[in-house]
Amino acid sequence: MAILVTGAAGFIGMHICAALLARGEKVIGIDNLNDYYDPALKNARLDTLSGKAFSFKKCDFSKADDLAAAVGNTALKAVVHLGAQAGVRYSLENPGDYIQSNLVGHANILELCRNTATLEHLVYASSSSVYGGNKKLPFSTDDPVDTPASLYAATKRADELLSQSYAHLYGLPQTGLRFFTVYGPWGRPDMALWLFTEAILAERPIRVFNHGDMARDFTYIDDIVAGVIAAVDHPPKQGQNNAFGNPAPHRIYNIGNNKPEPLMHMIDVLEQALGTKAVRHMEPMQPGDVKETYADTSATEADFGFKASVPIEVGIPRFVDWYRNFYSV
Repeated sequence: MAILVTGAAGFIGMHICAALLARGEKVIGIDNLNDYYDPALKNARLDTLSGKAFSFKKCDFSKADDLAAAVGNTALKAVVHLGAQAGVRYSLENPGDYIQSNLVGHANILELCRNTATLEHLVYASSSSVYGGNKKLPFSTDDPVDTPASLYAATKRADELLSQSYAHLYGLPQTGLRFFTVYGPWGRPDMALWLFTEAILAERPIRVFNHGDMARDFTYIDDIVAGVIAAVDHPPKQGQNNAFGNPAPHRIYNIGNNKPEPLMHMIDVLEQALGTKAVRHMEPMQPGDVKETYADTSATEADFGFKASVPIEVGIPRFVDWYRNFYSV
C-alpha cells in the first residue's frame, strides 16, 4: 500500500515525502504546481525525490475527478494532506483561490478517504493562524478559535470542522496539525526569513511590520517532519476524548517550537549568519497579521513524544547556507 501526500512539491510536502521514502514507504505525490510562487523552485524540490517507490502526478485536488484519476486503483493506507493555497496577505486580494483549494479541496480529500476501504489515517495541515488575535499565551488546542484574523485562517478553521464532522459521522480517523511559522532549507519565498535574506543580500531594505514589535514561534523543518511522521504513526481511536470534547477519532495538535522569538532578534540572528547588516524600514501592522504566536505543545509531547529541538540560532544559518548554495550567492 501507499501513502498519498498532497502538496508534494511544496516546502513541507517535499520534506515529508523524503522522510517517508527514507523509511521504505511507497509514496504518491500530487501537486498542481501553481504559480503562487516560482514553479521552478517546486520542480527543483521534486527533482530531489526519485526512485521506484515515488510517483508524482500533477493534479488539482479541488477537482474531484482529477483527484480520483491521480490515485487510480492504488490502495492507500494513509493520506498526508499538505496541499492548500497558502499565504495570509494573498488571501486579502484573492479569496476565491482559498475557497476553491482550501475548502472544496479539503472536502474532496475527505470524500476520497471516506471511500477508501484500506485507509488507516488522514493527517492534514491546519495552521497557527486559526488562533487569530487570541491574547492568552501560549496558544492551546483547548482555546476558542472563532475569531480568525484572515480569510486564510478562516478556511483552515473550517477544514478542522469539516474533518470533525467526517470523523463523527463516518468514523474516519484524522489528525489536524496546526503548524507554527515553518522555516528551513527549500522554504517558501513568501515567508519573512526568505524575503529578508533575499533583500539583505541584494542590499535592499527589509520591511519590518508593527515597528518590530512582533514575535513568532519559528519551527525548523526537521522538527516539523518529526511531528508529522509521529502523527502519521498514531491514528486516533474511536471513543477517546479529544479537543472537541467528544469521542470521534479526530485530534488536533500544535506543531511548534514552544518558544516565541522576537522579530528583531530573528533579524539579528539572520544578520550574523549573512555577515551583513540589514536596513530596517519600520512599518505598521499589516491587515490579517497577529502580533505574536506561541505554541503549547504539551499534548504532542504526551501523546506521541514530539518536542522541537532546533533553535533559530542553529536553523537560520542552515537556511542561509542552503540559500547561498541554491542560488550560488
